[in-house]
Amino acid sequence: MNTFNEIITNISEIVWGVPMILLLLGTHIFLTIRLRFPQRHIIKAIKLSFSKNKDAEGEVSQFGALATALAATIGTGNIVGVGTAIALGGPGAVFWCWITGVLGMATKYGEGLLAVKYRINSGGRMLGGPMYAIENGLANNSKGIVRWFWKVMAILFAVFTAIATFGIGSTVQANAIATLSHKAIGISPIVVGGIVTILAAAVIMGGVKSIARCCQTLVPLMAGVYIAGCFAILFINSDFLIPAIKLIVESAFAPSAAGAGFVGSSIMITARYGIARGLFSNESGMGSAPIIAASAQTKNPVHQALVSSSGTFWDTVVICAITGLTIVSSILAYPDIEASNGGELTQMAFAKIPYIGKPLLAFGSLTFAFSTILGWGIYGERGMEFIANKIILRRSKTKGETPSPEYIENKLRGVNNTYRIVFLITVYLGAVVSLDLVWNLADIFNALMAIPNLLCLLFLSGVIVKETRKYL
Repeated sequence: MNTFNEIITNISEIVWGVPMILLLLGTHIFLTIRLRFPQRHIIKAIKLSFSKNKDAEGEVSQFGALATALAATIGTGNIVGVGTAIALGGPGAVFWCWITGVLGMATKYGEGLLAVKYRINSGGRMLGGPMYAIENGLANNSKGIVRWFWKVMAILFAVFTAIATFGIGSTVQANAIATLSHKAIGISPIVVGGIVTILAAAVIMGGVKSIARCCQTLVPLMAGVYIAGCFAILFINSDFLIPAIKLIVESAFAPSAAGAGFVGSSIMITARYGIARGLFSNESGMGSAPIIAASAQTKNPVHQALVSSSGTFWDTVVICAITGLTIVSSILAYPDIEASNGGELTQMAFAKIPYIGKPLLAFGSLTFAFSTILGWGIYGERGMEFIANKIILRRSKTKGETPSPEYIENKLRGVNNTYRIVFLITVYLGAVVSLDLVWNLADIFNALMAIPNLLCLLFLSGVIVKETRKYL
């Protein structure tokens, strides 16, 4: 088993190696340039996220779609992931993480636009995401082997999404909640697993509208409390705030300048870990967020594209940057902090802050992990639905039948209910078993999701530009 785990670990390191980072970052830069820096519209994007278009097609409001995407995106990576980047790449990694967030807004913009552009109406439900964009935007407009290539890419994305959701979306998040609860207040993982599963079931079994309603309340609350707590810590560390900012910027380009307990590092290593954690945190390019963006009530694709881009802004440009500043300033304030990994570094940095440090970290970790379960629940469901629909149509074609829309909807409803039950079972299992292997498998399938999605973005970049010029 250890040998198999080592093999999976090596595969994970390969798929998330330099080629994948270059592909993701390269797409960010390409779209930023070709779309003439869409990040400049961030104020408009934030305003649009709170607007309502009740007359437009869609299942949830634009804010509901954004909140659900943020629920899935804002996770333990925003806390522990930033600490890992700092531990491995030095304080300069915070700068590169932030830059990645700024550039990633262009990719998230493109994903949101294509999601709405190529979504379909299935029994009153708006279905979309990379699998539909690939099929409707590329496969249906191609011939021969190229057509089949894109059809395979669409199916693979749906398959990878459905598999990945059992890793990043359920088991690893439940495990993080159970581990933290056991360490903090001594509650058995068995009890925690049961509680988390029941709470998740109460929301997930209601479908996308139920999840969106919950996330609209949970996300602003958890993010607001966490950010307020970080500001309180930064106020306590106010004497070290400017030195922390200075150290972060200087270390991004001259890592050897790192001091006060930080180890020196090369520019490449610093940039690598900062960029990698930024990419992993905001999920720009992974293709997950556009699945829920397709359900939004929006007047046109560009409106939702702007709203989607604001998700990366909040996740990485704001929350990850604030977390990085909090950790670096805390280490400067308390240079005796020693840690062997990013998780320990984050815990020890926050623990040094009187009264609010530990509760803040616990609150952020628990709520961020639970919200990720809710968001990824809908991603996996949509992926399974896409696959099931293909199977139903294929079987009917083999029998020489033409299934009615009502028949297909009934079948898909059964698939969704089955998926939800299996998903909730994995939530419970994640809380009570060891997950080293699952973590690595989750990383692999997240990377595999990104490949078809990034190809779609690059080949449909002309459509993104055309729609942008039409509506913006």
